[in-house]
Formats: sequence, C-alpha cells, structure tokens
Amino acid sequence: MENMVNLPQQAIKYRVEVTRDGRIELPVPFTPGAHLTIFVIAENGESFLELMQAAESSLDFWGNPLDDEDWNDA
Repeated sequence: MENMVNLPQQAIKYRVEVTRDGRIELPVPFTPGAHLTIFVIAENGESFLELMQAAESSLDFWGNPLDDEDWNDA
C-alpha cells in the first residue's frame, strides 16, 4: 500500500460532450504529472442544477420552531 497523505481535495465539475471517437478533453488547473482520480457520471436527462434547486426549494421545512421543540425534547 502506498504512503497516503491526507491533503485538502479540490473538486472540479465539467459538463462535456463525448466526441465521435469516444474521447473527452478537460482543461485542468493542475501541474503536468499530477496524479488525479477521475469520477465519470453519465447524465440521465436531469441536470445537477435542477436537483439542487429542488432540494433547496424545500429547506423551509427544517425551519419549523414547533418541530425543533419536539426534537430538542426527544
């Protein structure tokens, strides 16, 4: 097992289209020779922004003082 060092990690999100020859190109802000771990997730029609907006639209549910009172006593 390699020596592992816990360093802060930076996530970068790109929306790209696969070319006819099955490739993608990403201009990244890392130095040549840097070791990266890449996660590739195919979109299924819903964009991440739409999911975030849906999740954020219902945050008022958690700001309920009656609910807070019940849970604080639980």
